[in-house]
Parts: sequence; structure tokens; C-alpha cells
Amino acid sequence: MSGTTPLPPQGLRPTHAQMLRHLRRSNEVALRAVALGHHPFGAVLVGPDQETVLLEQCNIDTVNHAESTLARVAATNYTPEFLWGCTLYTAVEPCCMCAGTAYWANIGRVVFAMTEAELLAETGSHAENPTMRVSSRHVFDHGQKPVELIGPVTEIAQETIAMQRAFWANR
Repeated sequence: MSGTTPLPPQGLRPTHAQMLRHLRRSNEVALRAVALGHHPFGAVLVGPDQETVLLEQCNIDTVNHAESTLARVAATNYTPEFLWGCTLYTAVEPCCMCAGTAYWANIGRVVFAMTEAELLAETGSHAENPTMRVSSRHVFDHGQKPVELIGPVTEIAQETIAMQRAFWANR
């Protein structure tokens, strides 16, 4: 990022216990999405202290994913400098649209449990979830700022895979 203003610190690095807690919360938000008639995806934005939950968002539809909707709301309510210290938790790796939206919202860290490839294995060629084979790592690696990506977090991956499998088996 030569020639640009340096970014502020990315906040405290989350402990493993904090990551597990917030990823489990994102699964709870995903189950709320299902109860509302939507696909099982949820996102949680946590402040720089890695404790304060600032926003939660469940999936709405194929254009308003949990992560992208949360990132847009966050960008309208917090400064870019503050968001750079925040962490977006989502049990399923953000798709390329959601990773891009988090990037443009200036969210400095993303933590996920299961990969986009694992999601594709569960959904197959389901018309309601035409998963793209573009990892969030690929998106972030092609940006000009170093969004930290943590995942997959295997302890939560199996819980998330089971939830996705159960949902998509009945579609």
C-alpha cells in the first residue's frame, strides 16, 4: 500500500475460544435464517476487543447474503478505521461477492469454519445455491490491503457441515 495512509491496528487477535464461540453464534444466526424461510447462513461482526458483538445478520436471498448485507450495514454505521479492527465471523467461507463486500467495507479480519469447496460438496449443483469455486483467499490476495483470513476452523466445520447437509438434503 505504498503512497496510501497506513491502516490502523487490526484490533486484538482473537483467541481460539473466542473464535469457536463466535463461529457457533454464526451457526445460531444461520438457524434463525432457516426459521425465517431462508438458506442457512449467518454472520456476526465483533468489535476490536473480540468480545463485543456489534451486528448479526442472517441470509436474506441469493443477492443479499448474510456477510455482504452485514458488511454494507457496518459500513454505513462505523468508520473504516474502526471496521479495520473488527472481525467478521461466518461459519461458511464467504463467497467471492461477500469477501469483496467485506474488503470494500474495510473489515480487517474474517474467520470461517467450513470452506466454500466443502459447501459445494454438500449442495452439489443445487439451483438455489450455484456456489462459485472462488475462495475468499483468492479475493483477498488480489486486494491492496491485508485482510486477515482465518479458516477453516475444524472444530466448528463438522457442526456446520452437518447443518448444511441436513438443510440441502430436504430441498
